[in-house]
Amino acid sequence: MNWIRLRLGILAGLLLLAGCGGRGEFPRRPITLVCPWAAGGGTDRVSRQLAVHLEQELGKPVNVINATGGKGVTGHRRGLQARSDGYTLAMVTVELNMLHWSGLTQLDWRDCQPLMSINEDYAALLVRDDAPWHSLAELEAAVRAQPGRLRASGTASGGIWHLALAGWLRQQGLAATDVVWISSAGAGPSLQELISGGLDMVCCSLPEASSLYKSGKVRAVGVMAPERLAGFDEVPTFVEQGTDWSLGGWRGLALPLGTPPDRVEVLERALRRVVTGQTKVMQVLGDGQNHPQTFPEFLQAQGFDSTWRERAEFTEFLAAQDDKFGRLLTSDAMRSVGRDPFPAWAFPAVVSAVLGMSLLALAIGRIRGESSTQGATALPWPPPRRGIIHLGAVLGAMLLYLALSETVGFVLTGGAVLLALLLLFGTRWRQALLIALLVTPAVYQVFANVLRVPLPRGLLGW
Repeated sequence: MNWIRLRLGILAGLLLLAGCGGRGEFPRRPITLVCPWAAGGGTDRVSRQLAVHLEQELGKPVNVINATGGKGVTGHRRGLQARSDGYTLAMVTVELNMLHWSGLTQLDWRDCQPLMSINEDYAALLVRDDAPWHSLAELEAAVRAQPGRLRASGTASGGIWHLALAGWLRQQGLAATDVVWISSAGAGPSLQELISGGLDMVCCSLPEASSLYKSGKVRAVGVMAPERLAGFDEVPTFVEQGTDWSLGGWRGLALPLGTPPDRVEVLERALRRVVTGQTKVMQVLGDGQNHPQTFPEFLQAQGFDSTWRERAEFTEFLAAQDDKFGRLLTSDAMRSVGRDPFPAWAFPAVVSAVLGMSLLALAIGRIRGESSTQGATALPWPPPRRGIIHLGAVLGAMLLYLALSETVGFVLTGGAVLLALLLLFGTRWRQALLIALLVTPAVYQVFANVLRVPLPRGLLGW
């Protein structure tokens, strides 16, 4: 028995020593990098390339998660309000200096631990290759000729690219609403909508559109930068075309408040090596072969700016930017920018209101039934078992929609939910399928395109 106790004691001591020895090691498991914008856009591409280089430095996987929605609120909140243990990084964008001024969230730059800014990019206006406008003047003339006819996108309503377009319109004496802005999850989905014919123009950075631009599918009529951009030397600036307007965005990394200082320093050290080109990873380049590439070389090859700032400088930059956008977004000229006619929760709110009215009608029926001498005309109370099942199914369908729609999209999720409910309520399957196939796209067209409600687009874009 003593020998057994001795062995158990030795084992416990070894485990204790192992735990103490590993306490100072960071990281010991994978790190999550939260990107607030959709896959395929500039922020997503920068995030994923940065993650690859951080993996090289830290020796642990860095997994990128796209948390879209809420005009950037969802991703910023998920990244900055995560557990402050250093295992969640947030890719923050210029919207962090804008969202709280628009009343969309209380979250601002003071609610994070700034780590390092990564790059900056200026806005550009892009049209399809077959569009009739070849210059900024021609595009402006088209807007003046038919205000409210042309449709644009590039990000959520009130985002940096929307603000850039609205600012140009105001600069030219036009209303910010003379071009209809369609809210989206980022530049990637917007550019796909542009080439498919659903939009007339996209406002985003040139690097975000580089693949479509270089393949000749889209054309840039101008860039809102003080001077022409390297890699896009043929694209004239707005200033060159007689419009004194420039605006751009920035990207950076931040941590939740309260992250231990030693872990902040580990991440900062790794980032400094990445942004200064001391880390190389193998990449498939234009010749189809693997080559070692640094992060600055990736930015240069893709046309991204490579301006970066250390923690202290980044903090000062955030404070200055917040003051700048505060004055801009609270001005009378820009107060209406970013305020959709109907918010994103309009559709679920309508469904909830109908459900609430139904429950109210049942309650009123009960009260009238109890006070009426003609009990046969009263609504049954409590409702029959089948009615309770149907009510539960409707509530479950709403929860299922909320859980899946951001990933799967409104049309697929809404169609499947509607079909299931129709079948549950006894509709013949042929009729139920026909209704789901006709009604769901029609509702999407009305809310997304007519009422401009930013419904979830999902992986397929609808």
